[in-house]
Amino acid sequence: MTELKHHRVPTSLGEIAVAETGEGPVLVMLHGGGPGASGVGNYHQNLASLARHFRVVLPDQPGFGGSYRPTDEDLAERSITEITVDALFQALDSLGVDGFHLLGNSLGGAAAIAMAQQRPERVARLVLMAPGGGWLPSGPTPTEGQKEMFRYYNGGGPSEKKMAAFIRTMVYDHKQFGADVVKARYEASLDDSHIAFYHRYNAAFARRGGMDPLWRDLHRIKAPTLLLWGRDDRTITLDGAQLMLRQIQDVQLHVFGRCGHWVQLERRPEFEELVVGFLGER
Repeated sequence: MTELKHHRVPTSLGEIAVAETGEGPVLVMLHGGGPGASGVGNYHQNLASLARHFRVVLPDQPGFGGSYRPTDEDLAERSITEITVDALFQALDSLGVDGFHLLGNSLGGAAAIAMAQQRPERVARLVLMAPGGGWLPSGPTPTEGQKEMFRYYNGGGPSEKKMAAFIRTMVYDHKQFGADVVKARYEASLDDSHIAFYHRYNAAFARRGGMDPLWRDLHRIKAPTLLLWGRDDRTITLDGAQLMLRQIQDVQLHVFGRCGHWVQLERRPEFEELVVGFLGER
């Protein structure tokens, strides 16, 4: 296991848990929003490779992992993406991180888009994996994967069977992820404060009618951007990439066949090679 340094970083909103490893240019990696998600939990398998090239910074976003849980009042005033962006910029300031590369998946992809829009001078290069908020689907919503996320903590609460069903919708071939993966993610989802947050988060999500419409301001992204997408993603589907390809100024897309929502897991070697190559370009 790659050696990690752990920090609890105070912000005006609450503490943000941050892990980091490696040396070099800073790469901030933002996890997705599934039950039990966290920075290390979602990217641990990629750290040995990426830490050879970067100082990898792994925040737990508000509501997840070891970070503070936004209240009903917080979520009534601002979206989870607005809360997250505010907290993450404060945490990075406290860690002395000014300019950085930024990578985000799903919910973390929405935060990454918003950060690159709001403070373009700080984001050197941007990697987005099926990001929320920048996406306008042509098919029905909520998608199959979104339904499984909403369902997980309802109808009798979490179980290993429901976690297995959730993982099946996140990936193309669930057989490559055995009972140990299901059990670990299930156990990570059982924190009572995370469960309470998730109910608040889902209710706020429904009230707002989904993610923030970040697609309206994609032109404000100045960083060279790499889009990574699984062709078979059933959570944030590939058709959503078209708007980003038209609106982001400096953008490229890599599509993985036989791959779902978790590119960093399902296509790990190719993911790491593409990220290192793209972020190392001059």
